[in-house]
Amino acid sequence: MPLDRTGAVPGTLKLRTAVFGTADAPRGTLLFLTGGPGQPGVPYVQRIRERLPEALAQYRLVMIDQRGTGEAAVDCPELQREVGSSDTVAPTPGAVTACAEHLGVKRNFYTTADTVADLEDLRRALGVGSWTLDGVSYGTFTAGQYALAHPHRVRKLVLDSVVPLDGAGVLYEDALGHSAQVLRTACREQGCRFDPARDLATVVRRDGNGVGVFNLLVIASIIDPKLDNRRFGILGAIHASASGDRARLDGLVAGFSAPSDEPASEFSSGLHAATLCADSRWPWGDASAPVEGRERTLNRVVRRIRPAAVWPFERETAGAQGIPRTCLPWPASRPNQAAHRHTLTMAVLILAGDRDLSTPVRWARDLAAVTPRAELVVLAGAGHSTQSRSDGGARAAEKFLLR
Repeated sequence: MPLDRTGAVPGTLKLRTAVFGTADAPRGTLLFLTGGPGQPGVPYVQRIRERLPEALAQYRLVMIDQRGTGEAAVDCPELQREVGSSDTVAPTPGAVTACAEHLGVKRNFYTTADTVADLEDLRRALGVGSWTLDGVSYGTFTAGQYALAHPHRVRKLVLDSVVPLDGAGVLYEDALGHSAQVLRTACREQGCRFDPARDLATVVRRDGNGVGVFNLLVIASIIDPKLDNRRFGILGAIHASASGDRARLDGLVAGFSAPSDEPASEFSSGLHAATLCADSRWPWGDASAPVEGRERTLNRVVRRIRPAAVWPFERETAGAQGIPRTCLPWPASRPNQAAHRHTLTMAVLILAGDRDLSTPVRWARDLAAVTPRAELVVLAGAGHSTQSRSDGGARAAEKFLLR
């Protein structure tokens, strides 16, 4: 692929792809897009084959390491050590600017629109007139943007753990507020005799550790969505901390926020920053806004957040978590060129876990409300990435794909 399709900046990228199945598969080709941004695709072929076996008996599966991921990952060692694959751990400004300086002018060419163009070139190379797309997490944004840009090339669309297609949601207000319901539902299921949401509100106001606790809950919504893993004991740790015994919760927060040893080839924090900062809709405008003045604007917007909207957290947590803190110091860059269309017209399956704090269920409901041919499936007890981590999510996807 060309780095810059205008030709102004020279260079090419080699994007690793994988194909499983034959070109004459009865249902055509299924392109499965992983998340992040920063996660490769090719290493997950076997995982997807195991999760969608009936569908993939009738589809040819295609996966790709999107630009800046996998073997050709953007590698920013300091940023990688500080945040790994976390959205919510806040990096130091120095690690962010070092990454941007390392990339130089190349940082302008890791937008989702660049990836959409790559995917269209891939479609042509495969010789298919149209295909079905399945995206997870950030992959829903990529799949959605491709479908908006090339609607006649998309037969069906599966969007699992939805990122808003307008690039909103960067302050995580919906996830912060949804955490109360997630905590209370888990407590009711486990028969505990306290209110973990109220306890959390006590802890974060006393200790000023809202970002760390939120990061803990976001990761838990992926690996322990019902919060019933005894190894972690998250509900009990929150209650004990509110009662004065801080050790267990502090240990969990520190452990889940610790520097990562995950290599860039497995998840590129540098690509994550470059794409996120280019794609998103920020309080200060788009990626081309000057760095000076961003912090003032962010603080002003945070002060306008209704406290009830993010309770049991404080509104300051919205501005202090990793997504805005990554892009505040990121140098002014070329913003993503979003598709001109705004409505998905093909049949769309939207999957959401009701315990997901990475892409909260409200985002899925909001998209379903404005998508004419949408089918929304909310999976009780499930968290993030339902096809990989919930049998109900995988079966719902297969039923839709084989319809």
